[in-house]
Amino acid sequence: MNMEVYAPSASLSPYIKTYLFLDAQNELLNRILPDTSLVMAFRYKGHVSYQTAHGQIALPSSAISGLRKSFRLINYAPDTSNLLVIFKEASAKMFIREPLHELFDDSISLTDLTGYQNLTAFEEQLTFADTNRQRINLLEKFLLSKLIFSKPYELIFTALQRIHTAKGVLRIKELAASLFISQDAFEKRFRRMVGTSPKQYCYIVRMKASVDDGLKRSLLSESAFNAGYFDQAHFNKDFKLFTGQTPTDFLSSPVFW
Repeated sequence: MNMEVYAPSASLSPYIKTYLFLDAQNELLNRILPDTSLVMAFRYKGHVSYQTAHGQIALPSSAISGLRKSFRLINYAPDTSNLLVIFKEASAKMFIREPLHELFDDSISLTDLTGYQNLTAFEEQLTFADTNRQRINLLEKFLLSKLIFSKPYELIFTALQRIHTAKGVLRIKELAASLFISQDAFEKRFRRMVGTSPKQYCYIVRMKASVDDGLKRSLLSESAFNAGYFDQAHFNKDFKLFTGQTPTDFLSSPVFW
């Protein structure tokens, strides 16, 4: 798998973390862990699918993936190329009219969203572009044409910052109170703009922190405690839901991205 990373332009950097090109020369099965960002994907060559308990499900050529609570196994056919747009937290809402929590644990065709029905011409432009830089230029023109809102949602961004600072270990009731908003109103706004409930988002942040901080076989109990668990078995269960593996097996697994 070859990867190329591009930074967004100044006009789109408030909303987008990065652009990522993925090129698979040979067939590849990759384990993707949950993250805190929604992803828009454009496949301009080849075929991509993901595994479920009921078999393989093909991904459309242009897709949007919501937040997830568990890992996903992605299968890339030989000679496949994709361009991913990785949004900043709560910023995909600037381009999508639908409540983002409706996308949770799902990947759908981009054409199912309001304002994205006809993408044939844009998809053809990506396919026949000569370079990845040309594709980025086409993509940014496309995204700017879809920008709905430009004003940031300060309350939600403040909440996200506090959740990340606490590595997901905090009480939602206390978080809402610190923002001077009722818990019910806070949770409704959070789901609509971030893509999941505050509680589920905290779970993702906790598990990501456990992975990113580096598990150590001799200190698994410490990792569990740092993630807010007082029961090792409960931590192991949630960790396996997140990664598809126990902490011990994960330490021995191949590198993922």
